[in-house]
Amino acid sequence: MQQSPFDPPTLVTRFESAARTAGFRLDRFGEHAGTPLLALTKRTPGPRPRIYLSAGIHGDEPAPPLALLALLEAGAFDDRAVWFICPLLNPAGFLRTTRENADGLDLNRDYQDLRAAEIRAHVQWLRHQPNFDLTICVHEDWESTGFYLYEQNPHRRPSLAEAMLTAVARVCPIEPATVIDGRPIAAPGIIRPETDPLLRENWPEAVYLRAHHTTLGYTIESPSALPLAQRITALRTAIEAAITGLSHG
Repeated sequence: MQQSPFDPPTLVTRFESAARTAGFRLDRFGEHAGTPLLALTKRTPGPRPRIYLSAGIHGDEPAPPLALLALLEAGAFDDRAVWFICPLLNPAGFLRTTRENADGLDLNRDYQDLRAAEIRAHVQWLRHQPNFDLTICVHEDWESTGFYLYEQNPHRRPSLAEAMLTAVARVCPIEPATVIDGRPIAAPGIIRPETDPLLRENWPEAVYLRAHHTTLGYTIESPSALPLAQRITALRTAIEAAITGLSHG
């Protein structure tokens, strides 16, 4: 897998600069390995959907934070929504190009036990935010050959999954497997897990968000075997399609 062209401090500086330009508030809700844990918020006046995005929880997945940076610098996070963005949740792993943090913990399995300082700080920040109308956790998968997503939609709200996949298919293959990550697909490129969060151990972020903060959540996964630029484009395209779909819904 290609390394990111940015180290964590440089990437945080880029996020902070772009966030200020776009009118975001910057909140350093913690620090790890000398790099701040950063949240960007923008509370657009009037009735707007509240959208939360996160990236960088696995340090060997550079495309997600770079996709959010590209969207931020392009002005995509505009007055269509109220925004909550955590762009780099695992700076130590990002620096080391490892899935886990510096203590060897997979942060995306720690939202129930809260062993890692990064996740304790993140959950503390989340507890002070309102519920979200949409959450998107941005990832990539080294085992896949195409883009796919998980949908958490327990109340059967209008799905954004098909719109995301239709848009992404123009720039990236869709994962063809009928079983992805050990789960049968609900439709090509779509996994809809039905598991009650209370029955799960080792919660990932998306399950925590479903349990406490949202009734519509997505985890989107680009295939890390593809070139970095293509993965970034695929993730950007999916996020833009979801924002448009929610705004027009």
